[in-house]
Amino acid sequence: MSRPDELVVGILGGMGPAATVDLLEKIVASSGAVRDQDHLHLIVDCNPKVPNRNEALDGTGPSPAPQLVAMARRLEAAGADFLAMACITAHAWAAEIRAAVGIPFVSIVEETATEVARLVPPGTPCGVLAAQGARRARLWERALEAIDRPAIVPDAAEQARFMELLYRIKAGDMGAEVRAATAALARTLVERGARLVVAGCTEVPLVLGPADCPVPLVDASEVLARAIVAYARRERPLPARAARSGS
Repeated sequence: MSRPDELVVGILGGMGPAATVDLLEKIVASSGAVRDQDHLHLIVDCNPKVPNRNEALDGTGPSPAPQLVAMARRLEAAGADFLAMACITAHAWAAEIRAAVGIPFVSIVEETATEVARLVPPGTPCGVLAAQGARRARLWERALEAIDRPAIVPDAAEQARFMELLYRIKAGDMGAEVRAATAALARTLVERGARLVVAGCTEVPLVLGPADCPVPLVDASEVLARAIVAYARRERPLPARAARSGS
């Protein structure tokens, strides 16, 4: 299945490491490969030292933009033909990444919104479980509003509970209690009218699967993995890249 004209993929990872590994596993599973040479060429910068994105958006920590830009430039210099990122909240700085390199950047948010639009008709309420930073940046709210699928999100207390669970997952706790609590939050969104739920943080699929949700669950990491394979094999045209800063 390998092709001489396949594109090289650059992955901005490490935010967090387990979510990055999960994305890589999904890329491998989506490739349909039968031998090593059939898999995609991936260049991964797994950098867990990027400043906390939630704190940056809350105004309590430094911006991750310099680190993200440096990662993107390293991947471009290493030979990547396009970029993707295994962290949703960090997409609040997608414009900075795009402006810093001369290759396209594939957005997990944009790809997932396209998938949601394919799955449910306009006007369908869609639940979203996302990190506080992504909520503050309104990444999912804006993406879903743009396709006329209203977002249903946790209230303040539920969001605080989700963040507690998120940091437990990042610390390696993926046990029954965390799984049950995450599933309960998803069901709460369904009870409020969601007819589809987006796993809108790349840690969520580590503890929540389709069987845990009474409506369709869209795994943003899975959507991105399939898109990466399609773009790398030139089955779909890449998004237009932004102009470099100062150009």
